[in-house]
Amino acid sequence: MLAKRHGIPFYVAGPTTSIDTACPSGKDIPIEQRDAKEVSHIFGKRLAPAGMTVFNPSFDVTSQELITAIITERGVIDPPYKKNIRSHVSH
Repeated sequence: MLAKRHGIPFYVAGPTTSIDTACPSGKDIPIEQRDAKEVSHIFGKRLAPAGMTVFNPSFDVTSQELITAIITERGVIDPPYKKNIRSHVSH
């Protein structure tokens, strides 16, 4: 959001194997939750108070209107993504 607000391009880079054309929207992407100790501990020592709830997603989903382009091993995908992704991904 900050990049868009300040006119800075925002690119996503990744392999085409990570693109799921069968997924209807970003809201349908399951987000893996990582171990809470990655946030609450360092070198095995607790930093956060005991019993504290930790939210530690392995990644997030960026709204397509905030993305300038997607860079893949098969080239750059420009918006509109729904139309242009299919020419780069073979599923």
